[in-house]
Amino acid sequence: MTSPRTLLFLFALLLTCGAIGQSTPVIPGPVDAFTTDEVGNIYVLRGDVLELYDAKGASWLRNSVKTFGRISSIDAFYSLKPVIFSQEQGQLAVLDNTLSLQGSVLSLPRNGFPQVVLACASVQNGFWFFDQQEMELIRVDAQLRKLANTGRLDQLLGFSVSPVAMQEFDSRLYVNDPAHGLLVFDVFGTFMRTIPLTDVTSFEVRGEALYFVQGGEAQVYDMRSFAIAPIPMPAGLKSAMVDLRVERGRLYVRTAEGIVIHEVDATR
Repeated sequence: MTSPRTLLFLFALLLTCGAIGQSTPVIPGPVDAFTTDEVGNIYVLRGDVLELYDAKGASWLRNSVKTFGRISSIDAFYSLKPVIFSQEQGQLAVLDNTLSLQGSVLSLPRNGFPQVVLACASVQNGFWFFDQQEMELIRVDAQLRKLANTGRLDQLLGFSVSPVAMQEFDSRLYVNDPAHGLLVFDVFGTFMRTIPLTDVTSFEVRGEALYFVQGGEAQVYDMRSFAIAPIPMPAGLKSAMVDLRVERGRLYVRTAEGIVIHEVDATR
């Protein structure tokens, strides 16, 4: 049940956002983690329950993942086909459009990947892994057969990497190493460049825009002009922001009390 304190906080946010004439749906918290897909569906994790909302915040589906282990990341690379990863259990699973398990849970240690600490989806039903022991990125197919790898990144790049998140978009893999920036690779594992954004706490790539949170500020990086601009939002929402996603002119802003869906045409 939503607490009185949470209701008061959300009401204050609605007043702040409503002051500029925007319709502002809210998904009440607490929320442990969330992500979105390209059409704006919202995947919300609360403990061991995964919930699905549409782009306007209407509840759609929910399912328990009690037997999977603590989820460390959710990747909605394919709309309505999220990939969940448990670092603690070394398990990976693909869900269907009802949030039910599609196929079987994949045990990475049993398939020769005992030290995977990051995972995300790739094209053609594949996956990317970061193997901490081998210090390399590995691309595999749906049966976990190796397709490509980078080799040791410390030897390739000349420094030791400590990535915290990664995402594939448009046949490019973006790897967030807060100390060094966003490292970009192609689907064959070839290093392409470093985007010089350090201390980034979360990021998302859409088209030629890279949306990111850095030092509590939401910003967008244009990958053609290399320009950086702040993402506009009401002051009350900005000060409460914990995390952010951007899809089709909507900001999905996670706060300590929930997720605020704020329409801002300028972010399209």
